[in-house]
This record gives sequence, structure tokens and C-alpha cells, in this order.
Amino acid sequence: MTPLLRAALEHAAAGVPVLPLHSPTVTGCSCGRADCDRPGKHPRWHRGLLRHGLHDASTRPEVIRRWWTRWPRANLGLRTGDRFDVCDVDPPDGVAALRALVGARRFTGPVVRTGSGGWHLYLRPTGAGNRAGLLPGVDWRGAGGYVVAPPSRHASGRDYRWIRPPAAPLADCPPELTVLLFPPQQSAPGSAGWVRHPDRYASAALAAEADAVAAAPVGTRNSTLYRAAYRLGQLAALDLLDDRDITVVLADAARRGGLGRYEITRTIRSGLRTGRRRPRLGLAA
Repeated sequence: MTPLLRAALEHAAAGVPVLPLHSPTVTGCSCGRADCDRPGKHPRWHRGLLRHGLHDASTRPEVIRRWWTRWPRANLGLRTGDRFDVCDVDPPDGVAALRALVGARRFTGPVVRTGSGGWHLYLRPTGAGNRAGLLPGVDWRGAGGYVVAPPSRHASGRDYRWIRPPAAPLADCPPELTVLLFPPQQSAPGSAGWVRHPDRYASAALAAEADAVAAAPVGTRNSTLYRAAYRLGQLAALDLLDDRDITVVLADAARRGGLGRYEITRTIRSGLRTGRRRPRLGLAA
């Protein structure tokens, strides 16, 4: 059994759908296209074995053995959005952009060092799809996506390798990234979403966000609080709400939801600050 087949079977046993990818060659990519711009990174295709790319990803051992028996050097792809999402960070821009956004926050889940020298940060699934250019040098792989996994070979000749093993507990997506993945919808003047009574809208929004924070399930409480503070901060930027009122209401809801005082204070402050930089459109004075 090759290391690639062994890794594929281990991930499949853990419930992660896998698929075989092309592999890099001395002349480029095993796909044979001279203009291939993703050597070793795109799914294989075969009329009898693989016809639908990512949609053929499987956890069935007999299928996986058949694939790697035919293509023993095939790189290993893991489908994202099912058991995890992946934040794909390329240096140096991606590292700088991510640090600027989340500060000293540590990523505690599985981490892969990619063949290009970047990182794949594995996080709990968010429900978001793929987002290229989420930040400079940062892409997101979620529902409908996949990542190249160890011990696959990169076109540079280096292998993908685990820095922190796949068994490490997955962490939540940082709330600052969650806001980027799920930007609030904004309406233009004259559209169906244009708010005619912004003061009433702001009061209702405060109550609704507080209810959402109080009812947030474990594992989503901090990100829900951040999104609430962010959205209400957008209204505070228009003088429709007061920062103090937002803080008091959200802090009370977060305490009822089970969050600690320090986490509540830090998260609300950060969400309000970011939201104020992006005032909500679609609110008539």
C-alpha cells in the first residue's frame, strides 16, 4: 500500500470524501496539457472511474483502492465543506493580511504546510462556499471545494506535510473572517430593500441580534456575537444606535448564552469597530 493510498483510506474512514488528482511531472502535469496552470492540483477524469470531478469524491474503500491502483502516484484531494473548511494562506501577503485582521489569535486545529510554502488551516465548516481573494494572499475552501492533502507532491518537488495532525480538534472560524465570508446584504436607494423608517429598523435589529446571540449553539456563540456587533456597528456609524446601548444589550445576551466576560468585551469591541468602518447602505434618513 502506497502512502497516498493509505492516507486516502484513513481520511475516508474518518468520513472525509476523497478524490484522486493529477500529479506533477518533470514536464508539467500528468494531464498532458502543455498550458496546464495547475499541475498536480486538478481532479483526474476517466469515463469509467471518474466522470464528474469533485462530485465523484468518495469514502468507499473499494472505490478508493480502484483509483489508486490505476493511478498510484495520484495526488490526494479532500473535499471541503463536509467535515471542515480550509483557509489557504500564501506568504508573505496572506500571512500579513491574516495577522492584521485577527491579531494574535492562534489557529489550534490541523495545519498543513503546502508544497509552495504556504499553509492550509483546517477549521469547522461554516457553510460558506469557495472564496478566492478573501484577503490578499488568502483563499477560502468551503462547500463545493477541495484541497490538496499530504503526502501529495507539489510542482516544486516538495511534499505537502502536516504541521499539526488531522486528529487535532477543529476550531471555529475566527469571527473577523466569518464576517468576510457572509457580508451583510446592502440595498440601493429605490430598491425593494430600501428602509423607509431607519429608526424603527435599528431598534428591531438590536432586539433580533440579541435574540440570535442568546440562542447561538455551542461552537458558534463567539462568531454570532461578532457578527451581531459588526452589523449593529454599521448602524451606529449612521447614528441610528449608540455604542453603549449595543454593548449593554449584546453583553447581556452573550452572558445568557454562556460566554465569559473577557471574551464578550473583546468580541463586541472588535465587531463594533469594524462595523463602524462600513456603514450600512439602504437606510433613508
